[in-house]
Amino acid sequence: MNEQNLLARRKAALGPTYQNFYDEPLHLVRGAGTSLWDVNDRQYIDCYNNVVSVGHCHPRVVEALCKQAATLNTHTRYLHAGIIELGEMLVERLPGDIDTCIFTCTGSEANDLATQIARHVTGNQGMVVTEASYHGVSELTRRLSTDSYPPQDRPDWLAVIEPPNLYRGPYHRDDTQAGKKYLELARQELDNLEQRGHKPAAVMIDLVWDSNGPLVAPDEYVLGLCEEVRKRGGIVIADEVQSGYCRSGKDWWTCNVYGFKPDILTCGKPMGAGHPLALMATTREIADDYSQTYHYFNTFGGNPVSAAVGKAVIEVIEDEGLLQNAASTGAYLESGLRELAENHACIGDVQGRGLFWGLDMVTDPATRKPMSEAQMRHLGSLIVEQGVITGTSGRYGQVLKLRPPLPFSRSDADVTLNAIDVALTRLAR
Repeated sequence: MNEQNLLARRKAALGPTYQNFYDEPLHLVRGAGTSLWDVNDRQYIDCYNNVVSVGHCHPRVVEALCKQAATLNTHTRYLHAGIIELGEMLVERLPGDIDTCIFTCTGSEANDLATQIARHVTGNQGMVVTEASYHGVSELTRRLSTDSYPPQDRPDWLAVIEPPNLYRGPYHRDDTQAGKKYLELARQELDNLEQRGHKPAAVMIDLVWDSNGPLVAPDEYVLGLCEEVRKRGGIVIADEVQSGYCRSGKDWWTCNVYGFKPDILTCGKPMGAGHPLALMATTREIADDYSQTYHYFNTFGGNPVSAAVGKAVIEVIEDEGLLQNAASTGAYLESGLRELAENHACIGDVQGRGLFWGLDMVTDPATRKPMSEAQMRHLGSLIVEQGVITGTSGRYGQVLKLRPPLPFSRSDADVTLNAIDVALTRLAR
């Protein structure tokens, strides 16, 4: 099939918001495990796609989906064991006192509902997010996504705090007081929020700060921020759409890595390994409070097919030791990335954990001037030519993002590291 013809048809039939990665768009037709194949049957290592958490087209997930789709698919107003079993499996793994699941189809829906509940149970309207954050595409979550619209359009109920970027932010990791200083910046914004007439309903934290990095924050900053918001009458929402489901290599949930108990937890993409399944989970007390006034129903959230897929994903993670793999392969990948940083001055910083890493790319190591969007797009294209798919992130689009499926192996890491090495060498020339 002619790619130019396909692009023309796509442009004619679809809206202009649809975009392509890379200088030459990839025409992918097949996937398995950590690999993808294009229309010419060329294989690529997928070092970007956390959506397919247990790998592309995992046989057990596909089998569960097909078997249930061929049996029954309806909504949750009928009794069905599947959604109950999925909820029980999650409750066994959820952090702190969270013991109640409400299923949606997307992370946007989960974060929207979490915000509605936070506002109801606290009686406050203010919300707290970080600069250049992303939390969804509904009208409400779009307002929480400060990377998605101009600063002058922010509502007065939104407090936007500085992300704890220890490389590119105002305070760096060589400053032993950096965590306290970032916390003080947050307090100032919370004060400003209250001066505008709003107390915080909740802080919503993406625990890898994906659109800024990823970042690894000082523990004292994260714990202090939660304490500060609660002291002012708000609650804590852990947005684990990016950081959950074993991504850190240390726990199922990254909030446990930082050692705090959220009041609400949301997750999405990795739960269905490519199937639209998401979660808003909270305590029974909060859920009961909300349900006394409001009713929530989602036609497709938690349907029998989605529940079957969700159960299969959890079983694969456990049976194949994917949490342990995220730890061991993640450590191996980190070592290789840090070696690359020693050999390529354009890698300003390496941040991440488990199987989520970012290379902060610079044109000048001394000034930390970020690579431009065009340079990053070209870098990604050079890496693709070596058979590896990556992405970009960061406040200025300057971070090369590596976020592969959880079965990512050491051999996959070797191919990835070599591809980045070759691409950076070519870029320098």
